[in-house]
Amino acid sequence: MIMTMKMVNIHEAKAKLSECLDAVAAGETVIICNRNQPVAELRAIEPKRQTPRDLSPMFPDWKIDPAFFDPLSPEELAAWEGSDDDWLRADRVAERSPGYGKGSKGRQPRRKKR
Repeated sequence: MIMTMKMVNIHEAKAKLSECLDAVAAGETVIICNRNQPVAELRAIEPKRQTPRDLSPMFPDWKIDPAFFDPLSPEELAAWEGSDDDWLRADRVAERSPGYGKGSKGRQPRRKKR
C-alpha cells in the first residue's frame, strides 16, 4: 500500500478542513505546516476492534474445559459467598471510622495568634 502525503500551511488547513479530512479518509496523511515548517500530522485513526482478541497465540497450550462456564452448585456458591454466621465479614473491621464532626478527636482548629 502506497501512502501519499499532502503538505498544507495552517491557513489552507483551516480554509479547506473538509478537503483535508476527505484526503485522510482516502488514506493520505496531511502534514500541517507553520511558515513551511511541519508542526502537526493529520492521519486516520485505527478503527475500534469489533471482535474479541484471540489469546491462543500467547497461550497455545491452554485448554478451557467447557464445564468452566457451567453455573456453580448451591454448595460451591455458598462456599464462595459465605454464610451469615461467618466471623469474618467485610462490614466488620478492626479500625474505628474517623470522626469528622463536632465532638470528634480529629484535627483541632488552629488558634489565632495574639
